[in-house]
Amino acid sequence: MRAWPILVALCLAGTASAAAAQVDAAPSRLRPARLFADGVVLQRGAPIPVWGWAPPTTAVSVQLAGRTRLVTADAAGAWRVTFPAMPAGGPWEMSIAALGERIAVRDILVGDVWVASGQSNMEWPVASADNSANEIASANDPKLRAFNVPHSYSETPEADVTGGSWTAADPQHVGSFTAVGYFFARALRKSVGVPIGLIHTSWGGSNIETWMSRRALGMTDSAWNRVVQDEHARADATREALRAKLGALPTSDAGLGNGRAVWADAALDDSDWATIPTPGLWESAGYDGMDGTAWYRTSFVLDDEDLGRPIRLSLGPIDDSDITWVNGVEVGRTEQAYAQPRLYPVPASALRSGRNVVAVRVDDTGGGGGISGEPALLYVEVNGTRRPLAGAWRFKVGEVSIRPDAQRINKVPTVLYNAMLHPLLPFPIKGVIWYQGESNANTVEQAAAYRQSFQSLITSWRREWSGAGGDFPFLWVQLPNYGPVDSVPPAASGWATLRESQAAALTLPKTGQAVAIDLGGPNDLHPRNKQDAGARLALTARAVAYGQSVVASGPTYRRHVVRDGRVVIEFNHLGGGLVSRAAGGRVTGFAIAGDDHRFVWADARIEGGRVVVWSDRVPNPTAVRYLWMNSPNAPVLYSRAGLPAAPFRTDAW
Repeated sequence: MRAWPILVALCLAGTASAAAAQVDAAPSRLRPARLFADGVVLQRGAPIPVWGWAPPTTAVSVQLAGRTRLVTADAAGAWRVTFPAMPAGGPWEMSIAALGERIAVRDILVGDVWVASGQSNMEWPVASADNSANEIASANDPKLRAFNVPHSYSETPEADVTGGSWTAADPQHVGSFTAVGYFFARALRKSVGVPIGLIHTSWGGSNIETWMSRRALGMTDSAWNRVVQDEHARADATREALRAKLGALPTSDAGLGNGRAVWADAALDDSDWATIPTPGLWESAGYDGMDGTAWYRTSFVLDDEDLGRPIRLSLGPIDDSDITWVNGVEVGRTEQAYAQPRLYPVPASALRSGRNVVAVRVDDTGGGGGISGEPALLYVEVNGTRRPLAGAWRFKVGEVSIRPDAQRINKVPTVLYNAMLHPLLPFPIKGVIWYQGESNANTVEQAAAYRQSFQSLITSWRREWSGAGGDFPFLWVQLPNYGPVDSVPPAASGWATLRESQAAALTLPKTGQAVAIDLGGPNDLHPRNKQDAGARLALTARAVAYGQSVVASGPTYRRHVVRDGRVVIEFNHLGGGLVSRAAGGRVTGFAIAGDDHRFVWADARIEGGRVVVWSDRVPNPTAVRYLWMNSPNAPVLYSRAGLPAAPFRTDAW
């Protein structure tokens, strides 16, 4: 997590990692940008830039696929070379050398690179999607790979991401992949046949403004200074609230003493520790704004017969890093992998008959912190049988860091762009997939403003992405259904307006939308059916990015006429014709109004490839709406190709 220089008074300067700091100051050793790591996927058919850092004025040699490039690092230590475009294939190896040091980047593939970005529904991992156990077990594609950009933020544009590595789609790693991104890429692999790389850079709860540059937002220096001052004040208030709860804020972790995990000792008396609902982010348990380290403890019981059986400990995802012990014996650790489920085998030497103590030290570098997954992922597995561990665990804070409000930072303009997108801009890509908007649909006014913001984001990313070559494809998931089902047609709707704002961006070239109006539910902000969302995005990509002749869209409004009190609606993208999935062929979800602007639910049926809509209560209709609400109940209008009709309205009221 990057520090805000203006907030040094709040001890924020020390939060930047040492590796990241080498980019900001003159570097002392050779290092490529973090994207250039083992397993990297490079974009086919585009010049390949390779960049990094070395001591100033150092001569650097880079070799790739039998070609060599020589360059001298500039006065700040930055260097960059470019190789000619390559066709899909691999594996290749890259060698980077300077001052007698050589770095090898192995297992390089060349194919298509897609950036996956947005908020929680893009961040949602395969491990928490529908049918996750089978999806994880069946993942076996070494040519589908992902790079997860860690949560990070910065006041100024950064030159490199704070961490991350390339991992293949296999049972060991795919659980932490973005689910929408994975199912999108899996479908593309079947139709395109080249290696696919996903660069996943998302943050749950983020709004669109934080993913845009100051230039794209038109933000002046004075406006930016006001934003920084506001976050300064919030951080100060957060610190005082934590002091009121904890007393003096610990600046070093007493749980680790002289390299010994004191608080992992099974004999430790933790009766005076607080309790915390687990799983769950500690911010939601009264520790708002706290970053740093904290310890969790619980126990499970084994009998003599259990001791000779295979035992595994599952903790689900942990935000961000952890070290885990059983009875004081370390059984596993994971660094900077907030979405990766932890599953650690427990050696027999660590176990005993009776009570066994689990201790987990969590290190959070920003945003939410803690053991954060689903309750079903928290268990001890004995000989294949899972014993739940979710519930109240003992909890003690080890070390506190205070940064800008962790629950707000992903809504501060431009700071995620600076740290999580700007470092990617020189890297050639095929296109972008996007799933965001929930955090901009709180009011109708905010959702309407999204129309301009979304198009500005697309055009600014295309302008700024030097490695992507102009109007690269930009595809998105339209917001699904969510919230209470309306008993009467609403006059206004934040989510419906947001969907309309998203669809308006289809006027831009090389854009595409996957309609998901049937994938959500009234009480589920995070629909677990990410398979259909990803597959529909892949259909859109096949049409927009690859020029394939496929049915990529469900029916969309074309035009309408009013005849004898009935509205006759024509659609584009019929996909073989209109069908209803309701009993008796009924079509629901339509509302009509007359000049009084009062909408009522309407009857509707499919006639000759059109939909005819009417209501005895509106003899002279002037406007029609379809699924114009937050949470339509069971949409039924589809094409024969199996894709849902998109929501629309004919009025601008």
